[in-house]
Amino acid sequence: MSRNFKKFMLLWSGELISSIGGGLTSFGLGVYIFNKTGSAAGMALVTLLGFLPTLVLGVPAGVLADRYDRRLLMMLGDGCSALGIIYILICMLSGGASLAQICTGVLVSSVFSALLEPSYKATITDLLTKEEFSKASGLVSVAGSARYLFSPVIAGLLLGVADVKLLLIIDICTFFLTVAGAAIVRKGTPSNATEDNESFIRSLKDGWKILTEKHGVLMLVIVSSFITLFMGMFQILAEPFILSFSDATTLGIAETVCASGMLVSAIYLGMRGIKSGYALKMAIALSAAGLFMIGFGATLNIVVIAVFGFLFFASLPVANNCLDYLVRTNIPNDAQGRAWGLIGLISQLGYVVAYALSGVAADAIGEGTALGVGRGAAIVIIASGICLALIAISIAFIRSIRSLESV
Repeated sequence: MSRNFKKFMLLWSGELISSIGGGLTSFGLGVYIFNKTGSAAGMALVTLLGFLPTLVLGVPAGVLADRYDRRLLMMLGDGCSALGIIYILICMLSGGASLAQICTGVLVSSVFSALLEPSYKATITDLLTKEEFSKASGLVSVAGSARYLFSPVIAGLLLGVADVKLLLIIDICTFFLTVAGAAIVRKGTPSNATEDNESFIRSLKDGWKILTEKHGVLMLVIVSSFITLFMGMFQILAEPFILSFSDATTLGIAETVCASGMLVSAIYLGMRGIKSGYALKMAIALSAAGLFMIGFGATLNIVVIAVFGFLFFASLPVANNCLDYLVRTNIPNDAQGRAWGLIGLISQLGYVVAYALSGVAADAIGEGTALGVGRGAAIVIIASGICLALIAISIAFIRSIRSLESV
């Protein structure tokens, strides 16, 4: 194992811990809001406010990642994002947090978290060789899946003996560990900071130019925005769907079983990687994910739901690995921060639409059919799965995307 890969592993370990802590907060607040309001729309609103600032600010954060020390930006983003969680905790200790107070805290945390993602992705490129990207991508998927794999079962069990405040306290503690890890990596890694006096707008334009120089990269990012739309519907509505006929402990166990599919797949990719056929394998993986979404929403049997959820999550690291490789190897290293900021903005616009509409749609369908919010959520999940499968198939037929593999 190279010295830089060891640094990556330290950085990755910090993000793994941070992901688990964030997952505890996300799960706990979701259950808290659903039990308090009985609405999927309330859960979706909190998710939207937690996601939107990170998306919008990710673009200027990407410019900063190319201009200033990326490791320092990661430390600031991780450390200051704890402020929002602390605010929610204080409100709860004072007698209970309202939906508005929770939204405010999540919003503050998300604003600072925007500094993290472009710098983290660009730092991976700084540390690793091209041959190590695929294995690193698999490990990054494991860290990303930790909030779904480990956090739900831990949170579900803790909520059986305590309340959401304990989950918030644990999450706050994880920030200290992740900041420390980034500080150690920063100490032994040359800074990428430059003395470039280029204006922010000019830097942004240059990033857009680099992103659009290869038509395949732009097409891949645009297709990804449609994919995130339908996957976002599933992400938001899976919890209210299960909570409509079960409890928090069962939900936590089911989510962990489902997310373990991502762990199995990501570990395999971390050891073996993907050598070729990235566009085709991404299309197959995402098409399968759509079919598994349909199966997930078609039953109230928790065992069957867990099986389809497991298969759904198992397909995601393959798709993410392929997309990450195709984009990363087609963008110059000195523009990685700006590029990932723009890529994040465009590709994740689908999440914004999903978070804004999914809860409202589930509530409306549930009320209109008199079947309740749970079945309304299931109907939206099934429809989203069909659309995801159809969109994913198109990837295999887009020549400009397939041409990215020739680099």
